[in-house]
Amino acid sequence: MIRIYFSTLFFLAFYLSSFGQNYWQQAIKYDMEINFDHVNHQFTGNQKIKYYNNSPDELKKLFMHLYYNAFQPGSMMDVRSRTIDDPDSRVMDRISNLKENEIGYHNILKVSYGNNKELDFFVDGTILEIILEKPLKPGKSIDFELSFESQVPVQIRRTGRYNKENVAYSMTQWYPKMCEYDIDGWHTNPYIGREFYGVWGDFNVSILIDSSFVLGGTGIVQNPQEIRHGYQDDSKALKKPESEKLNWIFKAENVHDFAWAADPYFLHDTTNLNNGTVLHFLHKNDSLNRNWEVLKPQAVKIFEYMNSNYGEYPYKQYSIIQGGDGGMEYPMCTLITAEGSLEGLISVTAHEAIHSWFQGLLATNEAKYEWMDEGFCTYAQYEVLNYLKNKNVLNHLSRQYKSYFRLANSDYQEPLSTHADFYQLNYSYGVSAYNKGAVFLHQLGYIIGEKVLKRGMKKYFEQWKFKHPHPIDFKRIMEKESGLELDWYFEQFTESINTIDYSIEKVEESGSKTKVILKRIGKIPMPLDISVKLNDGSVIWYNIPLRIMRGNKSEDIIGDEFSILSDWPWVYENYEFIIEMPISKVQEIRIDPSTRLADVDNSNNRWIATDKKGNDKIIFKNQN
Repeated sequence: MIRIYFSTLFFLAFYLSSFGQNYWQQAIKYDMEINFDHVNHQFTGNQKIKYYNNSPDELKKLFMHLYYNAFQPGSMMDVRSRTIDDPDSRVMDRISNLKENEIGYHNILKVSYGNNKELDFFVDGTILEIILEKPLKPGKSIDFELSFESQVPVQIRRTGRYNKENVAYSMTQWYPKMCEYDIDGWHTNPYIGREFYGVWGDFNVSILIDSSFVLGGTGIVQNPQEIRHGYQDDSKALKKPESEKLNWIFKAENVHDFAWAADPYFLHDTTNLNNGTVLHFLHKNDSLNRNWEVLKPQAVKIFEYMNSNYGEYPYKQYSIIQGGDGGMEYPMCTLITAEGSLEGLISVTAHEAIHSWFQGLLATNEAKYEWMDEGFCTYAQYEVLNYLKNKNVLNHLSRQYKSYFRLANSDYQEPLSTHADFYQLNYSYGVSAYNKGAVFLHQLGYIIGEKVLKRGMKKYFEQWKFKHPHPIDFKRIMEKESGLELDWYFEQFTESINTIDYSIEKVEESGSKTKVILKRIGKIPMPLDISVKLNDGSVIWYNIPLRIMRGNKSEDIIGDEFSILSDWPWVYENYEFIIEMPISKVQEIRIDPSTRLADVDNSNNRWIATDKKGNDKIIFKNQN
């Protein structure tokens, strides 16, 4: 079991990363006591917070998220949903129509520190601003206390009460949560329903709720013999509850969020992974039971595959819980809806579980780098699904490529570097974050070699788990593993809307040999895999590196039996190379037969012996 003790985060404020750069991250400890009133869908809360300033900066203010305040008519989330051209069908104008007893809110009663000395604060929509009496200096910490009262909104987006599958409470984004402060400063974006970013920390959470409810969520239940509901050790004596309410005590170490769900009719089952991690399943006792039973062994396979291929899940438990409005990831748990097909349930479970790696442990700022979160997760999701289905598909992301091509050939594409909140359409955000992000990673395997990519992904996990990696951190891992320069790829594919498009421009006889002329049509230059199929069925492989790569891949899923041609200086639109045999023996020539190149028009990537085309251009000739 992998463990990083939280004290390390507290007191080693500065340390050298693998690349010799000063890296730091803030740290926090929450102690929360919640008293839940299920009749009125309200709760009171008290937070004791210890916040560690590991940055090099003095902090004069602290900021916290108040996500529930988004579920009020006139909020930024409400207005954004009613004014965007393609609103989320789950939201639409629903927030604007909420009644007083249906809205969500956090009413902050008091913020204090020391001997009950109050701090000034200001609530601005979904952000709480706390003014410190004196600046919090680098390397120091502050203890403060926050009391509040809240109302759980009608379930609309992710959080709320009584979702479409009648789960009582989906408690996500439910507590005042510290905003992250990092090298870019404070991240205080108002909540409009998109992504999250949090401080690494420890959570001790006590939830007092009617004894009829069964809970599941982030963290380990600390009083299982009192709670029971399937958490108890049957070999030990049970403890009789002292009141009609049960006090659920959860503890979670080294996570950046806390979520839970509750319902009186939850069934609770467990199963163990090979490394000792316990998977918990909490779901309603209804017609979907059969799907949940089939899901359980599939979930085990998902985790075992990820442990073997991406790095070991380090926590003692993970909970798969019926709730929410689709699927959403949280540390040590996910909330998912179960309506629909069994295949869909397995797929969404795979996606959300894999978020335990991409966002849960490799905690990128998913608002700024959503493609590193959703995209990497989508890439691994379909790899895992192919494994579960026992398929050996060369490009397991063909649907994601097609989706990206539709976006790239439209007027709606925006750079992957666009902040998640500022995409002009939900459509462009979704395709970019999930599909283009997945294509980015799969295509990287094409550039550096799939085997190299896999080794790099494991090193990325080992070096950056429990941290906040940026794109440059991932890039340097892959550069070090491959020995190639990759600036050009990250810049072109994530920071622009330029596209890739190559063609086989001309194939002709050249004495006893065959001359091939290729053309770069799109603005993004790429290395190329070329296959030449002969009449006898044999295949000759070529690889054309880019000069700006400063090298070439040495191994790939197509094998290492390919000839390396001269690197292509990208300023030349055309490139010529010679096949050392007469054209009469050549049956077919293809660019990228593995289909991992995100060529937006691959109709011209194949030449067969009957083709006749081409004209004269300024051409770079292979010099090998």
